[in-house]
Amino acid sequence: MGNRFPARDRFADGAQFIDGRLRPGTSGRTHAVVDPATGDELLTYELAGAADVDAAVAAALAAFPGWAGATPGERSDALHRFAAVLAERAAEFAAAESLQCGKPIKLSTEFDVPGTVDNAAFFAGAARHLEGASAGEYSGDHTSYVRREPIGVVGSIAPWNYPLQMAAWKILPAVAAGNTIVLKPSELTPFTSLMFAQAAQEAGIPDGVINIVNGAGADAGERLVGHPDVVMTSFTGSTAVGKRVAEIATATVKRLHLELGGKAPFLVFDDADLEAAVQGAVAGALINTGQDCTAATRAYVQRPLYDAFVSSVAALMETVRLGDPFAPSTDMGPLISYAHRDRVAGIVDRARGYARVVTGGAAPDGAGLAEGAYYRPTLVVDAAQDSEIVQSEIFGPVLVVLPFDSDDEGIRLANDTPYGLAASVWSRDVYRTGRATRDIKAGCVWVNDHIPIISEMPHGGYKASGYGKDMSAYSFEEYTQVKHVMYDNTAVARKDWHRTIFGDRL
Repeated sequence: MGNRFPARDRFADGAQFIDGRLRPGTSGRTHAVVDPATGDELLTYELAGAADVDAAVAAALAAFPGWAGATPGERSDALHRFAAVLAERAAEFAAAESLQCGKPIKLSTEFDVPGTVDNAAFFAGAARHLEGASAGEYSGDHTSYVRREPIGVVGSIAPWNYPLQMAAWKILPAVAAGNTIVLKPSELTPFTSLMFAQAAQEAGIPDGVINIVNGAGADAGERLVGHPDVVMTSFTGSTAVGKRVAEIATATVKRLHLELGGKAPFLVFDDADLEAAVQGAVAGALINTGQDCTAATRAYVQRPLYDAFVSSVAALMETVRLGDPFAPSTDMGPLISYAHRDRVAGIVDRARGYARVVTGGAAPDGAGLAEGAYYRPTLVVDAAQDSEIVQSEIFGPVLVVLPFDSDDEGIRLANDTPYGLAASVWSRDVYRTGRATRDIKAGCVWVNDHIPIISEMPHGGYKASGYGKDMSAYSFEEYTQVKHVMYDNTAVARKDWHRTIFGDRL
């Protein structure tokens, strides 16, 4: 398993992209990007510090008037060119994404990259449709209309699990609406965010519109969120870190969008297609090695199907092939790091004291796998609803299955966590599924499927999963300011309402 992407050559000038060029960071500290499949060092780069964040924000602030003043058609044309550049470089993006994340090349090739190209194409079209309410004489004497205006410099922070897609989700709606942006990706996975910004520049998006700073959260991240010239922060990551981001943003009264953790329920009623539910549960739990905030993590199965579901899921999990992320036959790659693998293993090991591990629950020892951060697909049963493995976000290839009896109980259990990002319901009964989609408190509820996302529809959660939306036209609510404009139509100097001031002097 060799280096499939020439990171050292590609980022020899540094891993910060500020005002249209790569440059080294100035924090005085370095970070080594490690291939999680092999432990090989891919690139050591200088981390961004406060001075780099300040430079990136200054570049975005300088670029804002010109970009905001471009017509919607001009921004749309640039984004269409951007989508074309991304499509032309699809193989290179897929290789870089698989190398830094350890995800199977078929996932990068068939999911991450096409989804990103589609996002770019969607927002290229959406840039032409930033509309307010139609004009009208709502007071009788005035004409009112609504303008949607860009808000300014956006400072966003993205996680390591889907670096390319998260860069797209943060950058595209912001710039389509006329804003400029500074994005801080995870320092673990800097490659594709930098490539994304370079592709935008090649497509003709002006320097300074898109800037990337790769640094640690305590340094670059907190400086970005607290920067006085940043008017809005969009953060995707854990709920714990999201609370810290909110604290910092509140001090400067920033607009805030949070897409946080999840613990998605997978609710299987007794009339469900068992084969479909089993397939969906394994795929939904193991996609991206379970490192997905919408992954199926808690399967609640109505008791008549419970035993068959557990045995079938265990059997299917045992067929999943772990291996070289660049091998076409590999189904599941490693976790992002050895430290994260140990965290996942710790949760499963603690669960052995109160639950039963049906399959998995260990790192593989096969040839070519021992050096990487691999962990076997894991199925856990007999856990209590209030246990750690049911309530806490694991972010690994672990599915816990619990039985339920009545529909009321199933929906109650599905809602019984602090999170509310995604869920799925499985049944042939339209009335059952209809009730479940209404009563489950989550930002996305799939019916007889789990995981698919589309550019035209919003993504975001309830409760401790945050607020605000990525993707779709709904995301423009985060990145635009709504302004009411009101024209007097009477040409009368003395208005009737002036009596409240002047009284009988009118």
